Amino acid sequence: MTKVRTVLAMRTREGCEDRFEAEWLSAAEKIRRLDGCLRQDLVRDADDPRSYLIISDWADRERLDAFGRSEHRDRLLRVVRELRESAQRHTYQVLHSMRSEPEESR
Repeated sequence: MTKVRTVLAMRTREGCEDRFEAEWLSAAEKIRRLDGCLRQDLVRDADDPRSYLIISDWADRERLDAFGRSEHRDRLLRVVRELRESAQRHTYQVLHSMRSEPEESR
């Protein structure tokens, strides 16, 4: 099994940024408890406050795909989808990860 990372680029409708973030947090709180979900991040473009990336790590492609096809996913993310103007998703295999060393050990 190979860990996978999804990157979902989304642009919100004008004026929907705060609600989008709140709805994502609510859904993410439930998604993080699912078997196979390892991590989720919501990041906002520093130069375009309507553009976001949702980055999530899953234990394997099978569990990610099962979630992606589920009615549970549709229910959790319905409002998030309504608040977005556009979306594009990519899935990547995580080959290597490096953590930085603490400053004291450099």
